[in-house]
Amino acid sequence: MKTNYQILLNSVTKKLPKHLLKFIVKQPYEAYTAQNQAVWRYVMRLNIDYLKNTAHSYYLEGLEKTGISIDNIPKMEGMNRILKEIGWAAVAVDGFIPPNAFMEFQAYNVLVIASDIRTLEHIEYTPAPDIIHEAAGHAPIIANPEYAEYLRRFGEIGSKAISSDKDYEMYEAVRHLSIVKEDPNTSKDEIEKAMEAVNKLQNNLGDLSEMAQIRNLHWWTVEYGLIGELENPKIYGAGLLSSIGESKSCLKNEVIKIAYSIEAAKMNFDITKPQPQLFVTPNFAHLSYVLEKFANTMALRKGGLSGIEKLIASTNIGTIELSTGLQISGVFTNVISNENKPIYIQTTGETALASRDKELIGHGVNYHKEGFGSPIGKLEGINLAIENMSPKDLEVYGIYEGLKTELLFEGGIKVSGQIITGKRDLQGKILLISFKNCTVTYKNEVLFKQEWGIYDMAVGKEIVSAFSGPASCESFNDIYKVPKEKTHKISYFEKELKLHSYYKSIRTIRESKEIALEKIEIIFNDVLENYSEEWLLFLEIYELVNTINNSFSKKVLTKLVELKQNKKHKKLIEDGLNLLS
Repeated sequence: MKTNYQILLNSVTKKLPKHLLKFIVKQPYEAYTAQNQAVWRYVMRLNIDYLKNTAHSYYLEGLEKTGISIDNIPKMEGMNRILKEIGWAAVAVDGFIPPNAFMEFQAYNVLVIASDIRTLEHIEYTPAPDIIHEAAGHAPIIANPEYAEYLRRFGEIGSKAISSDKDYEMYEAVRHLSIVKEDPNTSKDEIEKAMEAVNKLQNNLGDLSEMAQIRNLHWWTVEYGLIGELENPKIYGAGLLSSIGESKSCLKNEVIKIAYSIEAAKMNFDITKPQPQLFVTPNFAHLSYVLEKFANTMALRKGGLSGIEKLIASTNIGTIELSTGLQISGVFTNVISNENKPIYIQTTGETALASRDKELIGHGVNYHKEGFGSPIGKLEGINLAIENMSPKDLEVYGIYEGLKTELLFEGGIKVSGQIITGKRDLQGKILLISFKNCTVTYKNEVLFKQEWGIYDMAVGKEIVSAFSGPASCESFNDIYKVPKEKTHKISYFEKELKLHSYYKSIRTIRESKEIALEKIEIIFNDVLENYSEEWLLFLEIYELVNTINNSFSKKVLTKLVELKQNKKHKKLIEDGLNLLS
């Protein structure tokens, strides 16, 4: 099966809702240069050498189980063939995608993998999501069933977290920074300006929204988590597993280690710097315990007035679920309350009604184009809620078809009109009552006029849940925005393309296992003359000739020792040489 985006879907990704498919891109495998492949190989070799003793025991096993090789950037198709055996899949996307969408992919057991790869300039760490971080960081640990379930559950709960208007601003600012920072053609001024924008937003977020808090939990576990004993933890977070710099520094005493708890939700992070503190979970089961504890604080499980107020503040599509199971999805713009309880809710613009996450027939966005408003609660002076009334009770209280009636709700909402019909769920619970010639008022305010047509009144004594996004994913065409700014595709000059061809030649020689010394010397001399700072290529050349004790291998080593004088290259070259020895 193919989407409009010409992406081949498998048994796992076929289950994705249509609104997520627009984020999937084709992995640009042919665009990876030989230098990109060398960066992948260097990071993977170094990581495996170091992480075999410091990462969670599932890391090395997971690399094998998920089909990730040391020598080649993984192909998505190959990863998917292996991932589906553990019930997961991977898709390529263009950089950071909106947090709710990212979480929703996870809920469907799909890893989102940014298809770009970090440049040589940022080989130790990049703020941009890249294939090293996503494939070599995230994928291996999901081979652990308990962690995989935590990740799925996190996506399920996280995708329902309600954002604030500042969250999307923050997302766009971080995305922009990651794009410009990874582009070697970006000016220093532009990068500084992007960093200032991120820092300014980070320092002025105000009260943290649900999404901001759950992103913090994601950061301190999935991205930067440690596991085991507080004094001697192991690494499992993808951000640490994929950073050859921070994977080593994070275990030092200078980085504070804190026992992981729900308090991590309040701890913000700075994506542009190494983390001064990290959280340690005793085991993966504890992650799920904290997640459920946090979920209990969310409007998803609490509903009520605060839930609807969060949705109004978010200005995005959200859903409330009433005690009858009726779900109302749209952009909520107003709530009237009484004694700290919502007594009337209002959406503006396209709205859809659903039950059990399935849209009610005839109550989609085409029918409720202008919005939807309804009283919530019980009738004044009647202890029995409408939803709990038997047919006989409804008749006694004047709620039946054809009758012109007046319903006065607690708090003062009045509905006056002629009942046409009602709508019930499969269990017989009444969800909606429709009126004609209807007027809805609150004190002196008219909330619905009879000339507006049929009035559909929701039935429910309380709001039991409020969450981000629609109840039925089929109701709205455009739930998430696809970012307008795309990651920059780097254009290479002729000189750079020549350099990449040398990387390719050295790779071909290595893979052939025949040391063409004369050819290697020709490449070395030209690189020495025209690309004298290209430490990684010199290292790859030295790897081929270091066992040959002659003047040429010494010449290559001398050049590497000379490059070590540059503080920026020193550690990278030393680590590479140690790996060879």
